[in-house]
Amino acid sequence: MKEPSSPTDGNQLQAVVVTENAQDVVEIDLDRWGALAEDVLRAEGASGELTLTFVDIADIVELKVEHFGDAGEYPTDVLSFPIDDEDPVIDGVPRLLGDVVVCPEVAMGQAPAHAGTFDDEVALLVVHGVLHILGFDHATESEQTEMQAREREHLMNSFWQGEMPKGFSFDHRSEVGS
Repeated sequence: MKEPSSPTDGNQLQAVVVTENAQDVVEIDLDRWGALAEDVLRAEGASGELTLTFVDIADIVELKVEHFGDAGEYPTDVLSFPIDDEDPVIDGVPRLLGDVVVCPEVAMGQAPAHAGTFDDEVALLVVHGVLHILGFDHATESEQTEMQAREREHLMNSFWQGEMPKGFSFDHRSEVGS
């Protein structure tokens, strides 16, 4: 997978999301999902550059194996790769936050039993992935409660512009078939 070029000019007060669609199975509106990711970054007070890439099942499985050593019986829906670099920011060089990788084909398959609609599922995965980049996790019950509260807030403010739809579930199923 090639790296998208950086549109930032080194201004660290902005949140910029570089998007790429590296799959051709599901139609994706890069502008819509990039704007949602930027909204989350800004609302969380983050600045810098994040990449948001949509990949096919083969690529998400390859990334899962490469980075988590998990051959995985099932592909995952979203992976987040934060850049844990605490070095000082250099003038003119954007702060790199990390990469969020979403598999729309997996999202489509799990949406009916999870978020309800494909759009709601992708929105949850984008928000979930960005929050992981910013240090949120769901390894413990208290972390999960906090992360789901942040997801709910961002989805209500930046995606639904109102209340959560009936039938929407925040229980994150990371693997189809599990």
